[in-house]
Amino acid sequence: MVAFFLPRASDDEQAERLYDALAEFAGCEPAPAGARVASIAFDQDGAQWVAAVGEPLTGRRTSSRLRRGELLEHTEELGSPSRVLAIYPGTPFVVVTDAAPITPAASEWANPFTVTPSAVTLFDR
Repeated sequence: MVAFFLPRASDDEQAERLYDALAEFAGCEPAPAGARVASIAFDQDGAQWVAAVGEPLTGRRTSSRLRRGELLEHTEELGSPSRVLAIYPGTPFVVVTDAAPITPAASEWANPFTVTPSAVTLFDR
């Protein structure tokens, strides 16, 4: 497990302030210590994605087709330059990235975006 952190925070105090500020930006409640989310897995548009704090969004799409009586599977690795800044639990979960309007970086993902995770990993404190 990983201790709570946020990218761009130089110390624990700044991480706490940034976590609260990003929750306000996203229009959600910050989670208390012990319930903060380090990463989630979720399905979106036929692909399985992972959002992990401090990492770019990554995904995988597997498709199957029948060819000459044999089932062939093809897996496509997906990625996004958007780096996850924070994930807030709820129904649905809220993911904040470093894309616009936080930075001028463009992204195919809205910022913030909401998803229902299939797996959740919490920070260890």
